[in-house]
Amino acid sequence: MTLDTAKRNTTVTILKLPSDSMKIQLIRMGISEGDTVKCIERLPGGTIVLKKNRQEVAIGSSLAGRIKVIMQ
Repeated sequence: MTLDTAKRNTTVTILKLPSDSMKIQLIRMGISEGDTVKCIERLPGGTIVLKKNRQEVAIGSSLAGRIKVIMQ
């Protein structure tokens, strides 16, 4: 399953990030493999807002489709 299919108010664990420069940027934003995050919002256009601890990060649909996750 990929992050772009996560429903609002669900918790997922990140299994695999894309293996390019986006992985580095995600890690800098505090998102890494093995993290548990909550999908708090799905915006029009496919953007997904994630919450990890007290930090919120918005991820575009094309990037979210490249992040492998598992539902909690």
